[in-house]
Order: sequence, then structure tokens, then C-alpha cells
Amino acid sequence: MLALGLGLTMALAAGPAQQALAFGAPESFADLAQQISPSVVNITTSSMVAQATDGGPMVPPGSPFEDFFKDFMDQNGQGGNEPQRSEALGSGFVISADGYIVTNNHVIEGADDIEIEFFSGKKLKAKLVGTDLKTDIALLKVESPEPLPFVVFGNSDAMRVGDWVMAMGNPLGQGFSVSAGIVSARGRELSGAYDDFIQTDAAINKGNSGGPLFNMEGQVVGVNTAILSPTGGSIGIGFSMGSNVVSHVVGQLKEFGETRRGWLGVRIQDVTPDVAEAMGLTDAKGALITDVPEGPAKASGMLAGDVILTFNGKEITDVRSLTRTVADSPIGEEVPAVVLRDGKQQ
Repeated sequence: MLALGLGLTMALAAGPAQQALAFGAPESFADLAQQISPSVVNITTSSMVAQATDGGPMVPPGSPFEDFFKDFMDQNGQGGNEPQRSEALGSGFVISADGYIVTNNHVIEGADDIEIEFFSGKKLKAKLVGTDLKTDIALLKVESPEPLPFVVFGNSDAMRVGDWVMAMGNPLGQGFSVSAGIVSARGRELSGAYDDFIQTDAAINKGNSGGPLFNMEGQVVGVNTAILSPTGGSIGIGFSMGSNVVSHVVGQLKEFGETRRGWLGVRIQDVTPDVAEAMGLTDAKGALITDVPEGPAKASGMLAGDVILTFNGKEITDVRSLTRTVADSPIGEEVPAVVLRDGKQQ
């Protein structure tokens, strides 16, 4: 799996009884691209890195050649082993007129200088508001004398496999670029407990990291984060973190400068078909509690052996859905939950 920050080494057939909606390919993406381009930005970061000490000629201390090689290295700009400034490129998008910008954490990680280039060519310095390592999201802020064009988040859960999407960003440092494709899969999980990636065949490459994935209404439904590739280039398998995850993280970063996730305090496992049969469940759904240490769950009366069926009004299909639902729940507040205990719902 490759993160995408450049310079960082990653026809429906309807039967007579059922009418299905079929949408053809857009005649052109030009109007949409023109509408949303001013809100997409290029991001250049720089940081000081230690210069490698190997690769140069090695001579014993006190050797008569020591001064000769020192003068040679200095003349060729290789002496001193002083830290060198390294630059990296990525993408992002503006989400408010007052200058909040979303990108990937790996685009700006370790940077001591962040510069934002807008579609118009204007450049502004950005400050880091906060980051979330678990979802690889970062929030930046620029100060602009005039309101900035911005885009809004759409509902990533409403995206279906086969829907058209458009990706924008700064691939391979070439500047603003647009690519289009479809949603090729949903609900992909790469490495994190809170992952909810949209898989797309819209071409995204290194440097697209942090850039937006748009639906055909010009709403952001994903943040382009990674590609799957044996070569390092696009082969049509790209991943964008779903906007419903991103918008929640961004809201917390904006308010607190960090993420604050709900915690239930249980050890859980998926309900397998064998477990479902043993417990008299018709479907292998829910999250089976295996242990309840001290915490909110124990205080509320949950027990080992309970199967959590709904939490805070949302159906729980597996461990992953419970983890995400609990994380998004308000901290310190009571929420309703339904569990299966001894064959009965409580």
C-alpha cells in the first residue's frame, strides 16, 4: 500500500415488475471541474533533515589526505554534514471561507513550513490546527484578506458501486489535475480500526494525497489517501477515506485540536455462523462481548456473552461497525443499546 504524498517514501436491466435507475456517462466533466477547481489546493511542505554521512571518501584521521578530501568535499557542497532542507508535495481542499483546509497527515507530517498554492496561483502560509493519525487526516488554517472559495462534504454512505466520481489534486508535482472514474468498491479497510475507504478507479498518483474525491454534485465524498500498486503508479486501485469519517474528525480537530472518541470498555469478537447457530440467531450479525473490564460497559450492566445488536440507534453488523459507532458517540453521555442475552433482547 502506498501513501500518495510526493516526496514521502505510499447498464442496469430492469424487469417488468421493477424499475431501476440507470445513469449514462456525463457528456463532459468540464463544468464540474470549473466549479470546484478554485477550492482545491497544492501543498508544499519543507523540513530540515539530517544529511547522510555515508557515500563520501573515508580516510583515516591524521592521514595526509584528510585536508585534501575535506577541501574537495567543501568545494562540491558536500562538507559539514549540516542538516538539509527537504521538500514534499501533496494536495488538499478548502472547507470554509475563513481558510480551513483538509489534507492527509502524511502530507504535512514533520513539516516546519507549509505553503498553500491556490488554483489562481496565489500562495499563502498555513498553520497546523490538528492531526489524527488513525485516519491520516490533518486540518490546516490560512489567513486570507478575502473569503476563499470552498467545498462541502457529501454523504459517503450514499455512494454506490458504479457511481461516477472525480478526483482532483497535484499528481507527481505536475500541478492541478483532474481524473474521473467510478466507485469500484465500498467499505475497504486498510490498516486502521476506523477505516472506511471508498475504492475508485479514478487515476490517482503520488502527490494526490489529501486531495478530494467528488460526487457529481461537487460534494467531497472522500479524501484520496493511498493506492494499491506493484509499480508505484496508478493501476486503477485507489482509496479515499469516506467523507462521513473525515467530516467527524475535522469537526473535532477544529473544536479541540485533537480527536476525542467514545470508549465502551469491552472485549469483542465477530458473531461467526457457528456462534450464531449456538445462540439461536438467524443471522451472523452483531458483536459478541467476551470480557467486560472496569469501564462504561460494566457500569451499564453489560455482561460477557451478550451480543450487541444496536448501539446509539445504529444496527451493529460486526466488530468493525461497533468500533466506529462507539467512537462517533458523544463522550460522557448515555446512549441506548440493545443486546441479546439468554435468547432475549434487552
